[in-house]
Amino acid sequence: MFSRMNHIAYMSRAVRPLSDEELQELLAQCRRDNARNNVTGILFYSHGNIAQLIEGDPAIIRPLFEKIALDGRHSNVVKLTDKPIESRSFPDWSMAFHPIDPEGFSTLTGFFLPHQMPATPDTLSIADALLVDLVRQAVFGANDAVTEPVSTDNQ
Repeated sequence: MFSRMNHIAYMSRAVRPLSDEELQELLAQCRRDNARNNVTGILFYSHGNIAQLIEGDPAIIRPLFEKIALDGRHSNVVKLTDKPIESRSFPDWSMAFHPIDPEGFSTLTGFFLPHQMPATPDTLSIADALLVDLVRQAVFGANDAVTEPVSTDNQ
């Protein structure tokens, strides 16, 4: 039986900058809530810029996006895409961000420095892979955003 899935990508701006501890708490909350709802994805954060891609059942992720859009911690929420997908591109929830305190960063599980981001998954279409890479650049800047070329094997 085919399971319907969508992904939603959005960008926003934090109302106030988040500390490393707040980012760690946010990742823990995302993992807990998303595991319960079978939602996966990735979140990028740098100096108040936020971008996230969530994937899962549209009946779950659309209300989740609406909740995020109304969350008082976000401003300027812009949905970039909301479309059906055949498979998950980010099966392990993770977050990439510029840490405030680099010394403690290496002990955090599930976080990436921008230059440590894995290559864009082959499961994304060419258009979606370009979108994810543009989002990385918008959040992190061109120097930190892309570490490996985007694969174009998937149409």
